[in-house]
Amino acid sequence: MTFEIKGQNNKARIGVLKTRRGDIATPFFMPDATRASVRGITNEQLKSVGVHPMVVNTYHLLLQPGMELMRVSGGVHKLMNWDGPLLSDSGGYQVYSLIHKNAKLGKITEEGAVFKSVLDGSKHLLTPEKAIQIQFDLGVDMMVLLDDPRPNNAPEKEIEQAVERTIRWASRCKVEFEKQIKERDFDDSSRPLLFAVVQGGPFVHLREKCAKALIEIDFDGYSFGGRHVDENGDFMTEIVEKTASFMPEDKPRFALGIGTPLDIVKCHGLGWDMFDCVIPTREGRHGRLFVFNDEDISESGSFYDTMNIANAKFKDDFTPIDENCDCYACQNYTRGYLHHLFRVGEPLGSQMAALHNLRFFVQLMNKLQEK
Repeated sequence: MTFEIKGQNNKARIGVLKTRRGDIATPFFMPDATRASVRGITNEQLKSVGVHPMVVNTYHLLLQPGMELMRVSGGVHKLMNWDGPLLSDSGGYQVYSLIHKNAKLGKITEEGAVFKSVLDGSKHLLTPEKAIQIQFDLGVDMMVLLDDPRPNNAPEKEIEQAVERTIRWASRCKVEFEKQIKERDFDDSSRPLLFAVVQGGPFVHLREKCAKALIEIDFDGYSFGGRHVDENGDFMTEIVEKTASFMPEDKPRFALGIGTPLDIVKCHGLGWDMFDCVIPTREGRHGRLFVFNDEDISESGSFYDTMNIANAKFKDDFTPIDENCDCYACQNYTRGYLHHLFRVGEPLGSQMAALHNLRFFVQLMNKLQEK
């Protein structure tokens, strides 16, 4: 059994996801090591705050350093010297975003996504089969199939066509996945896990249609595709809740790209198990830090505050970032010192802020598991 539920409270659940590089307690959060690195943070620092699984990106690694070097190096784990579980995003969202911003950079066809590299203009074709092949070459432990994402404000007909293509591509991905398992001589204990992506935008009936078709094909886990907020930035509770309800109870549910503390808490309460986002490190690099309040974790959002450490009020504040946090930054530096580092542009400030935020997210997962 790949996924085992250990406890449930209404729709929220805790469990264990078994991967070939170890078990992971759910819910869990994965920092984005997009280009085989969490920007500015060493492996030792990541481990010190409790980071275990992380996410790398197929699109970015395909362009740099390229798959030839990746194969020579022995895969992404050896390249980045990381022994924990890694999940790879297929890169479909990044390719579509690239094309959506500039139609001259590529197009999506039934065969796959054709695009030009923003680095050197070279032309690439990312098919469902190639996306799976690349992820096997990366050597990741969990991989996501290639899908056709569309913005929530796209016409319903366009989103429906994208759903139908996502289903067809999913079938092709599964065939290639099983082919690669056989060619590489993997068994059930040594093979990676494959996650499907449920698309459908803001339309419940399309989400249901997509989920049912993907379940028929059968995958190790299922993911939420597209944005979870509407055009006004409001959380789409019904879509997130319904999409989870369409997925099998005995499979992990991956809320792709969902990463604010409040949205994670909301999603977990609706039945989601896995999360990833750039928020903790990106916000940290901009001097925004997350700090717990004394209140219990709830969907009101009152359980945490966000502080901008560059604000003048922190200039002579010589208390820890969070006196209840055990990360290196909180144990060794004050708010006033971090304020100084950001004011003078010292990279240590960004590094410590990102490190603290990662610890905050790990602690948030621990609190959800305990709750």
